[in-house]
Amino acid sequence: MNILKIFSNKIFSKDIASDRLKLILIHDRADISPDFLEMIKSDILQVISKYAEIETGEIEVRLTTTDEYEGNSPALIANIPIKKIKR
Repeated sequence: MNILKIFSNKIFSKDIASDRLKLILIHDRADISPDFLEMIKSDILQVISKYAEIETGEIEVRLTTTDEYEGNSPALIANIPIKKIKR
């Protein structure tokens, strides 16, 4: 373990590359294309925007894995900042 890494806020390129590779593997295992993920994101935003005003510049939707069920199951993670709820 690198002791300097603990106290540093610097993000190393090998960590970024590792995260990207993990995302690629997850997409391949789930057999979901980036276009399909964009369609899901668009549909989710359309539904949520009926009920709330959304901060569109900070939306993050990604595919990851979870060990909640048997094996590594794909999981959709959405971070959608809400400005206010529509009444």
